[in-house]
Amino acid sequence: MTYQDLRYEVDDRVAILTLDRPDRLNALGKRLVGEIVEAIRAADRDDDVRVIVVTGAGDKAFSVGYDIRESAEIPQRTLAEWRARMQKDLAFTYAPWDCEKPVICAINGFCLAGALEFAQCCDIRYCADDARFGVVETRFGNGVATMIMPWIIGNRCRELIYTGDMFGADEAYRLGLVDRVFPKRDLMAETLRIAKRMSRVALDCLRFNKRAINQTFETMGMRAAIRYASEACTLMDAIGSPEAREFDRLRRAEGLSAALRWRDGLFEPFE
Repeated sequence: MTYQDLRYEVDDRVAILTLDRPDRLNALGKRLVGEIVEAIRAADRDDDVRVIVVTGAGDKAFSVGYDIRESAEIPQRTLAEWRARMQKDLAFTYAPWDCEKPVICAINGFCLAGALEFAQCCDIRYCADDARFGVVETRFGNGVATMIMPWIIGNRCRELIYTGDMFGADEAYRLGLVDRVFPKRDLMAETLRIAKRMSRVALDCLRFNKRAINQTFETMGMRAAIRYASEACTLMDAIGSPEAREFDRLRRAEGLSAALRWRDGLFEPFE
C-alpha cells in the first residue's frame, strides 16, 4: 500500500505502520491522520495480518502531536466547528482501540499531546529509553481531546494533566503508561520479536480476547467519560483563555518559535 506521510509493510503476520514526517517530528497533520486511520482499517481487514505495530520515522520522535503550524493557518472556529474537529480527533484516537487486532505502539523519542492520546488507545506500549512524554496541550491552554489517561494510569494522571510536565521512559514505566522499556537501538527488534510471538496465537483468539478486555473498560463507562471530556475540550477551546489567545496571536504574528518561547517563559521559574 502506498501513502504519502506513512509507510506500510507486512512482515510475517505483523503490519508495521511508520509515521513518516521526520522533518516535522512526525506531527499529526490532516493527511497523516487520515492515512493512519485507513492503514489500521486495511490491516484489520487483512487475514494475513494478526498484529499491528505503529512507530515513528527518525530517531527524535514517535510524534509530537497534532501539527499546530497547520492549525495556525485556519481562521478562528465557531463552537460547531470546534465540536466537529473534536469528533474527528476522537475517531482518530479510537482507531487502534476499535481495531479488532492487537495494536502495539513502539515509541521512540517524543510522544506528546494528541500522539500520546493515540498511543494510549493502543493495546500495548513499548518505548525506547530516551522516550519523552507529556500532556503538553494543557500548557497551550487547550483541552485534552481524548481523556484516556485516567483509564490507563488512574488518579496519577492528575499531576501530569494539570501541569503539562514532560517525563521520561523510567517514569512512564513506573506509572504503568508503558509496558516495557528497551535500549533505543533494540526497540524495533524487540517489539517485532514480541509481536511475531503474539501473532502465533490463533486470530480468532486474539480478536475475542481483545473484545473482552475492551468491554471491561467500556462496561465501566470509559466511552461515556471520554465523550464528556471531549465536549469539555470543545467548550474550552471554543471559549478560549487569555493564555491561549496570546499564544495563538504570537504564533500567527511572529511564528511558532516565538509563541513557544513565550509559553516556556511562564513555566521556567518553577521547573
